[in-house]
Amino acid sequence: MKKYLFFAFCIILCTQFANSQSLTQSISGFVKDNTSNEALPGANIVVANSDPLIGTVTDVNGMFRMENIPVGYVSLIVTYIGYQPVELSNLTLNSGKELVLNIFMDEMVITGEEVVIRARVDKTGSINRMTTVSSRTFTVDETRRYAGARNDVARMAANYAGVQTISDSRNDIIIRGNSPYSLLWRLEGAEIPNPNHFASFGSTGGPVNMINNNQLDNSDFLTSAFPAEFGNATSGVFDLSLRNGNPNKYEFLGQIGFNGFEFGMEGPISRKAGSSFTASYRYSTMQIFKLLGMSFGTGTAIPEYQDYTFKVNLPTKKAGTFSIFGMGGWSNIEFLDSERDTNEVEFYGGEGYDLKSGSRLFVTGFSHVFSISKTAYIKSVLSFSYTDFHVDQDSIRPDDKAIIPTYRSNFKESRVNLNMFIKKRAGLKNSFQAGYHLAYIMSDLNDSALRVNINRFIDITMYQGNAFLIQPYVAWQHKFTEDIIMNAGIRGMFYTFNSTYSIEPRLGLRWYLSPALSLNFGYGLHNQLLPATVYTKESYQPDHTYKRLNTDLKIPGSHHFVAGIDWNINEFMRFKTEAYYQYLFNAAVNADKHDSYSSLNQGADFYFYAPDTLKSNGTGYNYGLEFTIEQFLSKGMYYLGTVTLYQSKYKGSDDIERNTAFNGGFVMNALFGKEFLLHRNSTNPRLKKNQRFIGFDIKLNYAGGRRYIPIDEEQSRIEHRPVYQYDLAYDKKFPDYFRTDLKVYFKINMKKLDSEFAIDIQNIFNIQNIYAQNFNRSTGEIYYTYQLGIMVIPQFRINF
Repeated sequence: MKKYLFFAFCIILCTQFANSQSLTQSISGFVKDNTSNEALPGANIVVANSDPLIGTVTDVNGMFRMENIPVGYVSLIVTYIGYQPVELSNLTLNSGKELVLNIFMDEMVITGEEVVIRARVDKTGSINRMTTVSSRTFTVDETRRYAGARNDVARMAANYAGVQTISDSRNDIIIRGNSPYSLLWRLEGAEIPNPNHFASFGSTGGPVNMINNNQLDNSDFLTSAFPAEFGNATSGVFDLSLRNGNPNKYEFLGQIGFNGFEFGMEGPISRKAGSSFTASYRYSTMQIFKLLGMSFGTGTAIPEYQDYTFKVNLPTKKAGTFSIFGMGGWSNIEFLDSERDTNEVEFYGGEGYDLKSGSRLFVTGFSHVFSISKTAYIKSVLSFSYTDFHVDQDSIRPDDKAIIPTYRSNFKESRVNLNMFIKKRAGLKNSFQAGYHLAYIMSDLNDSALRVNINRFIDITMYQGNAFLIQPYVAWQHKFTEDIIMNAGIRGMFYTFNSTYSIEPRLGLRWYLSPALSLNFGYGLHNQLLPATVYTKESYQPDHTYKRLNTDLKIPGSHHFVAGIDWNINEFMRFKTEAYYQYLFNAAVNADKHDSYSSLNQGADFYFYAPDTLKSNGTGYNYGLEFTIEQFLSKGMYYLGTVTLYQSKYKGSDDIERNTAFNGGFVMNALFGKEFLLHRNSTNPRLKKNQRFIGFDIKLNYAGGRRYIPIDEEQSRIEHRPVYQYDLAYDKKFPDYFRTDLKVYFKINMKKLDSEFAIDIQNIFNIQNIYAQNFNRSTGEIYYTYQLGIMVIPQFRINF
């Protein structure tokens, strides 16, 4: 550990001897109409509070560039005649990396002869202007800054109101009591599979996210009643965008941290055409952490993984803008109880068996944006994705420790996705968006398990086939006035595998009582397919044949109702509250017997379990109240406080109302960060040439305990295996969860180079939060495994 920290410290120290002058950097980008995607030539961009005034105007292509901007935190004001002003506050401008911005402006509604321009400070909104409620934009700085986030967008989002995680060792996010499986991931407008290392078929989370936050642009996170553009999800949407590379100069990044050894580069392809590329590659550092004696939540197993991300941006003068993007990763891990020391604990593995697991994900896509006219544009995204999840599980015979194969799975799925839409502004008050999502799904699904009583492997799933998922939609935004905005739409979904379909209306209304205060209302009907392994699961019959009994299941759905208040107290501070109710229907429950099983409890694990025979008459509901108080970064300080009070209930085939697995009851988060500029008033010439900062971020998380199905200890002793009391499913919960994370960092800006060294200490008080209840086959006693103890994560990053 000492050698590792000393190495990083030497890198920082050595960089201080670089030649320096006054530290400045460049800002460039484009300004476009948010509805038509048309370039806005002549838009004014001004650096706020600059003296003398620093500013520029966009050229005929909507492009701009400003040079020699002092590094630090910079605010920009963008104005254009007939459009609402845009203010970008406290952008981080470092000496080692130029700032490249994509700025979109909204046209004003003029309802009378007198025109009054009011700058509306809207920190609560999202990039997608047809979103009304339960949404927010997050920045790359947030994914880096928040303590405990590990540079992971999913763990970062767990700080927002209405969101919780249930495990330190996975980044599954539970939105308003819904299953983590209900989340939709999108990248550059293309729907993508689970983007996590060590993932599994039918889940949306994992221990390590393979989406590189250094490659992300500002993106949207939606948690309820989302607009008609989004479908096949019932809880939320991560709508991620990759940033364009710098079209003016080559830049490089190096980083060592929790997510891996990383190298990135970007730069121009043609400076004249404004084309660029950006790419990164990461390799796991877990092996190094293991050698340093660090525990990171996976017991004795050593995770091995690699991933990459890239984007090529190719703008043209007449043919529109083309881009090529992609990401991918592969991972492997082995939990070998046959080689485990009796004092060691495995979170993912278990007593009495060996587990070998691996996953592969590849995504590549092609995007084209073309302006049809000054009021309309069309966007097309063609993408291909491939996933491969495989698991080998062997049991260990207690008497002679012989290893017996018990389960094998290999789930492969390829998808060709085509997303197309046309967006048009019809006058000042109306905007329309119409499009479709077409997915061609090719599945190769195989798994089997040992049937002990006949001593042979029985197929669970044996399917090779394909199907289409077709989702057309239309959305309409109408501005009754500048202060009253309606977003409406309808989306359809048709699944050719079993000819099921849904029709989903959406409606949102925002009423600005003042430029800083708004009331918001939203409704949406949302549906989502079950994993393909549920529809294709095979039941072994007494005549030694197989039969599929779940092919005619309906599509599970959810009605969302939301009402909220957004209040921007001042330029940097806001308060937000939302109340919601969700009614869930068509959930899959057991058809063979009356029990507590429901698909609403699935998703926060490495597999999606379902009985042989299901029916679609399960129901559930979620309701709650959320509060957010937030100060955005200002003068080096920010804070975020959220409180969520909620209930989440369901009924299985026994028609008994129970808590869902995710009904913790409450979640509270408090985050605070402060950054200090060192040697601000120093007269030392060497110190004045460089900028040095020291800062800290702290996070407190307090949440209701995880619910569980208790083990019947007496019966487990008789059968020498854990026997669960399903009639008491989720009636009990573990003690409440509490954790505090602290991040301390030092960064320095020099000429053409900036660097940062950070120490992220997670669970600094070493609180023993319970992870799971287990049964010890040797002693016949129940015991508990615990979540992550204190964990120290060093990180070093350099841009040049």
